[in-house]
Amino acid sequence: MRVWIVVALCLAGHAMAAPTEEEPIVEEEPMVEEELVVEESVPEEETTVGINPVQIETGEFDEAIQIEEDFPAENPCLNHHCKKGKVCEIDEENNSPMCVCQDPSSCPAAAGEFEHVCGTDNKTYDSSCHFFATKCALEGTKKGHKLHLDYLGACKFLETCVDAELSEFPLRMRDWLKNVLVTLFERDEENNLLTEKQKVRVQKIYENVKRLQSGEHSLDLLAHDFEKNYNMYIFPVHWQFGELDQHPADGFLTHTELAPLRAPLIPMEHCTTRFFDECDADSDKYIALEEWAACFGIKEEDIDKDMVL
Repeated sequence: MRVWIVVALCLAGHAMAAPTEEEPIVEEEPMVEEELVVEESVPEEETTVGINPVQIETGEFDEAIQIEEDFPAENPCLNHHCKKGKVCEIDEENNSPMCVCQDPSSCPAAAGEFEHVCGTDNKTYDSSCHFFATKCALEGTKKGHKLHLDYLGACKFLETCVDAELSEFPLRMRDWLKNVLVTLFERDEENNLLTEKQKVRVQKIYENVKRLQSGEHSLDLLAHDFEKNYNMYIFPVHWQFGELDQHPADGFLTHTELAPLRAPLIPMEHCTTRFFDECDADSDKYIALEEWAACFGIKEEDIDKDMVL
C-alpha cells in the first residue's frame, strides 16, 4: 500500500472631553507638615524561597502562595492505534480505549474523483475512508469477508486478460522492480531507504554494465535480458515480497498485503488481478514465497528466505 493561523489586530483610542463650564476656585488651606514616625520593624523568620518550585516571593508577605494547576487527564486514545475503518473511543466504565467501526458519514468529503476507489463488489466508493468504514460495518458477515479494495479510481470496464497477455505481465514487472531498486539506491544517501545489506546487493546490479537501462523496451528485449542477466532479477523479486509481507511478516501474502502493489496497477495493467490470482497455486488465499518466486520465473534453487528479511 500511502495541518492553520488567524491574526487579529485591535486598536483602542481614548477621547478627552472638554470642560463645559467654569468651576469656582476653592482656596486650599495650608498643609501642616506632620512628623513621620518610623516604627522599627521586628525581625521575623525569613521565608525560604525556592524549595517548592511553585512557591513565589511577594513583597513583605511571609507566607508562601502555592499555585495549583489542573492538568487534564491524558486521553487514552492518543497513542491507541486502530486499523482502517475503525476509530478509537473511550470505554466510560474503565476509561480504556477501544476501537469501533467508523460511521462512513464522518469521513471527510472527497476532494475529487482521484480519491475514489473501487471495491471487489464493483462499487465505487468516495474514498478509501468510506470503503473501509463500510467494510468494518460488515465484519463477521459473508459479504464483509469477501469485500476488499480492488483498485484505485472509480470502477470501470476492464478487458479480459488472455493467456498471451498474461505471459507478458511478469516481463514488465521484473524489469520495473529492478529499476525501482536502482532508483532507491541512487537516492539513498542518508534516507535509509535500503538497509546496508540491501545496498550491497543493489550496488552490484547498479554497477553492472550489462544492465538494461530503464525505459520502454520491447517484450522480446525484456525476455532476452532476463535470460542473459537472470541473476540481476533474483534479489528484486525477493525484495518486493519482503516489502509486502508486513502484517504480519509470516512468509505469506494476503489480499490486504498485496493491495499497495496491485491497487495502483490494475487500472494500467488489466492482467494484474489474474496474475496474482494464479500465483496462489494451491488456492488457499495466501501466496507463499515459493509461489511468488515461481510466478516471476525464479528457479526453486535460487529461492532464499534470508533475502526477504
